[in-house]
Amino acid sequence: MATFSNILIHAHSGLRWIVLILLVFAIVKMISGWTGLKEFKAADKKIALFAMISYHMQFLIGLVLFFVSSKTARPEGFMGVKMLRFFNVEHSLMMVIAMVLITIGYSKAKKIEEDKKKFKTIAIFYTIALLIILAAIPWPFRAELGGSWS
Repeated sequence: MATFSNILIHAHSGLRWIVLILLVFAIVKMISGWTGLKEFKAADKKIALFAMISYHMQFLIGLVLFFVSSKTARPEGFMGVKMLRFFNVEHSLMMVIAMVLITIGYSKAKKIEEDKKKFKTIAIFYTIALLIILAAIPWPFRAELGGSWS
């Protein structure tokens, strides 16, 4: 029987792909609108919103994991253990920063009247957030961090 923590880890790992796909799709759409001088339509807003919502869901699962996962145990001297330091400090902090950037980008764009500036704002904030997210993921080639494709 799978433990609550294992279920959350698998959900968090699987949802990562949905978040990444939605962010990339939103960024491409926003850059296309920005450079193509297109009208910011309801569909563009929905794509940006879905990307933000999926990230917020992923963040909430990660927040619960922060308190229940063995990867975020904090025994004395945990900062000297690469995997524990990564998940407790680096991964967590970068994901908070990414969430803030995505939320600010979406919120700022909602208040802007000019379509080109809406596209540009979301494109910039979401792209910076995506780069931070990509740097913070424990990819399989980083085995010392416990990364895997599951």
